[in-house]
Amino acid sequence: MSRTVVLVDAVRTPFGKAGGMYAGTRADDLMVRAIRGLLERNPKVDPSSIEDVAIAAATQTGDQGMNIGRSAALLSGLPNTVPGYSIDRWCAGALTAVTTIAGAIAMGANEIAIAGGVEHMGNHPMGEGMDPNPRYLAERIVEQDALAMGATAERLHDRFPQLTKERADKYAMNSQVKTAKAYADGKIQRDLIPTAARSAELGWTVATVDEAPRPQTTMEGLAGLKTPFRPAGRVTPGNSSGLNDGATAAILASEEKALELGLTIKAKMVTFAFAGVEPEIMGYGPVPSTLKALKQAGLKIEDIGAFEINEAFAVQVIAFLDHFGIADDDPRVNPYGGAIAVGHPLASSGVRLMLNLARTFEARPEVRYGITTMCIGLGMGGTVIWENPHFKGAK
Repeated sequence: MSRTVVLVDAVRTPFGKAGGMYAGTRADDLMVRAIRGLLERNPKVDPSSIEDVAIAAATQTGDQGMNIGRSAALLSGLPNTVPGYSIDRWCAGALTAVTTIAGAIAMGANEIAIAGGVEHMGNHPMGEGMDPNPRYLAERIVEQDALAMGATAERLHDRFPQLTKERADKYAMNSQVKTAKAYADGKIQRDLIPTAARSAELGWTVATVDEAPRPQTTMEGLAGLKTPFRPAGRVTPGNSSGLNDGATAAILASEEKALELGLTIKAKMVTFAFAGVEPEIMGYGPVPSTLKALKQAGLKIEDIGAFEINEAFAVQVIAFLDHFGIADDDPRVNPYGGAIAVGHPLASSGVRLMLNLARTFEARPEVRYGITTMCIGLGMGGTVIWENPHFKGAK
């Protein structure tokens, strides 16, 4: 049995800087706000009809622990009959929550469910509490750089000399420009759930926009930034995503259930794939995962009219684009900007890509297929291919 899985809707909290506007906010409260906001704007979905809740976090301790999927479901006010579980595939947590839920829907085990992710990198710095097995390095299972994401980005520059620092900086600046334009045009705010935040200095406030974008970014400013991962390196804070706090949530359903309930259908899942690469060039993961997904779907890269690529590092995105012969500034790629500007709260980012792609589908009915893809720590990539439900044929 296989049924078509659809994205009904997706939302996110505004993303904060680690230690910034959400410094006094719990991670599970960010997740709860995203779920509640999602349900509030989809009143046709009866909370008791939700059949499962899959929530991702890369660090599953403290306020991101205690089975965040079940905890967030209960705290959100979902009936206690609604089960939940947690997911961890590092950066691709929310993407994996979506594909795991989708698998259950496709085989008929569920009809409607919630998937999402949260990361509070202020409360949980990357790698907190981890204890990598010494065999990784002693037996050269991975190179030392594999355990530091910025160092893996430097390795991509080494492996592909055509991916220059100038190209990475230019891509990064363009992400800031596109994000600023998307904000000016009201494109991003429509999927943000206003979220309460508190600071000792300012008291209570409501976050309504992302904290991280730097619209004043210039090439000159980017050129002068330090390279923290290597002396005279090419990876800087300006051409990388930041350390961030935020949460995302999505409703997925079978197409039949969505039609029966009169729900919106924002995207139809075609297929998905995950793949591995050498851990020390982690950022190259989206290339094999996309090749695998395209093969499964019987599609070519030329069939893809919209791309949402997570911008963990600019070099990682342009490595993907170079492989497929796509220009660094191709308008099909991240039209509303990306993680270099708005941030990358690790396990939450996969759903942010999906909500952006859904908006592109809505705005561009001539586009039939789109992809969401991202690199994943320890050398992996994940890709989902989606079909535009508004497709009207090429112009």
